[in-house]
Amino acid sequence: MASVRQATPVTAEILATLPDAVDPLALSLNENPFAPLPAVRSALIESIDAANRYPEFLPEQLRSLIAGRIGVRDEQVVLGAGATGVVLQVLHAVTAPGDRIVMSLPTFDGYPIFAQMARLISVTVPLDEHGHHDLDAMADAASEAKVVVLCRPHNPTGTMESAEEVERFVRRVPPDTVVLLDEAYIEFVAPEHRIDGPSLVRRFPNVVVLRTFSKAYGLAGLRIGYGFGSPELAKTLWTMQPPFGMSITSAVAVAASYDAEAQLRQRIRLITGERRYLQRRIRAMGIYTTDAHANFIYLPEQGRAWRQVFDAAGLCVRHYPDGGVRITIGGRTSTRAVLAAIGKSAAIAGG
Repeated sequence: MASVRQATPVTAEILATLPDAVDPLALSLNENPFAPLPAVRSALIESIDAANRYPEFLPEQLRSLIAGRIGVRDEQVVLGAGATGVVLQVLHAVTAPGDRIVMSLPTFDGYPIFAQMARLISVTVPLDEHGHHDLDAMADAASEAKVVVLCRPHNPTGTMESAEEVERFVRRVPPDTVVLLDEAYIEFVAPEHRIDGPSLVRRFPNVVVLRTFSKAYGLAGLRIGYGFGSPELAKTLWTMQPPFGMSITSAVAVAASYDAEAQLRQRIRLITGERRYLQRRIRAMGIYTTDAHANFIYLPEQGRAWRQVFDAAGLCVRHYPDGGVRITIGGRTSTRAVLAAIGKSAAIAGG
């Protein structure tokens, strides 16, 4: 095989389109701002020599690895191409066309798309003015739905309902309605605010907890996600596990990430520290931000033309139809760019 230096024009062109691992202006997708950990990178390079071979027919090795880490039985874990892959497996396993799915508004962009793919009827419940869920309204709507989605922390606002509120909500949801508890950003949450997922699914067999290696672990391009639930529900979901569906590098990347846990925690501390710093600086300008617990912050519209503010600064952030904006946390260079853009707009508005 030709080296990268000897790549053909077509290969070189495709290689050139790959995103930079570190880009302080790319703040729209909630990606990890760091390149893969060195040990993970080395393991992936070594594993690529087996790319001519198929992965496991069903990903039992990866399943066992994750189950042992989170403290559940192997048969309670399901896997997918990112958490989004697990969502699709859940919807295909427990719904039929015309069934209802309840979600907040706004929510992760994928959920309305997944509902459309599964030919479901989406029932949306608006967030309150501070970006929190209306759990009572969602529980009421769930009485006639097959699935209800609760993101914690929420995307795009970063807000989080307490463990007690979540449990009260789950108790109100009918036992034959599946609760998708989306914890894509749980590693960024302070330990005292986390829910004991294994205990939750043991007490509520209709709950599926979703997690991913795309965010804190920085493996978004490898598409590795998982969910876990009661053995009975997971058995049903496992029937939707695609043969050869997880790449041969998946288990290697996860194992190497687990081995590098200390370095990973240090990166998480840097990201959450930068988030707190950015929030303080923005609030000091008199601008409201929601109480974020993930690797991003959210600015409601507040009468400001955020699209113009950040487009003018060359920053790629996520804009919403209501005028709000979600900004991924990067390094200090990213933070300075965000603050400079906001500060410039405030100066123009004040001048």
